[in-house]
Amino acid sequence: MGTRATIADVARKAGVSPSTASVVFSGKTPVSDATRRKVEDAAAELGYTGPDPRAASLRTGRSGIVGVVFEEHLGAAFLDPVKTLMMDGLADAVSPLGAGLLLLRDHEPSGRGATLTTAPIDAAVLVGCSGRLRESLDAVLGRGIPVVVMEGDAGADVPRIDLDNVEAQRQAASHVRTLGHSAVVILTLPHRADGPAGWVEGAADDEITVDVTRDRLRGAREIYPSAPVYAAAASSIDEGVAAGRAILADPAARPTAVIAQSDLLAVGVIRAAEEAGLRVPEDLSVTGFDGIEIDGLAPYELTTLVQPAADKGRAAGVAVAAMLEGREAASIRFTCVFREGNTTAAAPVETGLAASGAARLSPTP
Repeated sequence: MGTRATIADVARKAGVSPSTASVVFSGKTPVSDATRRKVEDAAAELGYTGPDPRAASLRTGRSGIVGVVFEEHLGAAFLDPVKTLMMDGLADAVSPLGAGLLLLRDHEPSGRGATLTTAPIDAAVLVGCSGRLRESLDAVLGRGIPVVVMEGDAGADVPRIDLDNVEAQRQAASHVRTLGHSAVVILTLPHRADGPAGWVEGAADDEITVDVTRDRLRGAREIYPSAPVYAAAASSIDEGVAAGRAILADPAARPTAVIAQSDLLAVGVIRAAEEAGLRVPEDLSVTGFDGIEIDGLAPYELTTLVQPAADKGRAAGVAVAAMLEGREAASIRFTCVFREGNTTAAAPVETGLAASGAARLSPTP
């Protein structure tokens, strides 16, 4: 393998100074089109593709990498449009730093891949902060690496970017209550990382390690304090279908409304309702949370809470930039916007088995 061409080689061949050739690649200073073409032609002829990032890392003491840490399998994380939008916003915000994103899991099952504690990163963004992520937090802080948390709480000294989850979910539940529904089931996100799906009997808030789940459940319980709770294993349409089938399985105990903690879960419940021969919203009202675009949902438009997912990602990136520059990064709480669609309607008149089911599911006033 031949010796790698340098910027000095390119400058010599193009007949310009090394500093001029350098700014053509950095883009930090304008140069004439003619000069740019000479440098680019010389680089192409020499096979020079740009400065060696290892040299830049040695000069600056930085890797140019921001680690983004998820709890779930990365493939599953990016099936969720909310996380994709957040990552788009985060990438936009850190690109002016010349930084890229490295996606990590909070633990590496194979023991061979990069982890939160070993990866050469300048800063870390934790997406959620359940018990398992908190286990890694001390090690990251011990490395002196700036940390920002999205949708979680890692303590007073760690900036957090989150939503008004309690108030937003309370608003959706209030809408359902205004429509006259008393037989309601709350369909939550997982209560803990890799938690199983199923009915939750009297779970205390401190047993729920996922902050988003706990906060949204708290908001719904302000309106329906005794509503049955079903926990999904993940935020996906398939998990929503499975949950919907379980929730609607007994005709004698079917709810007239389901308050779901994500749009993907809500869509799954709608499909399960259709399987059961129920009409949405005439027989069953469904609310979601996120405000994402979901293909194939027509003729439905979800009643949901619209969250600014991309703005959350950008805010996390701005916080990272501030910390890397030695400035204080503030925590930011975003507000959701309630959007009424056509998946909620007045509670149906309850007679026969429906009335029996309503009595079994009805929350205490």
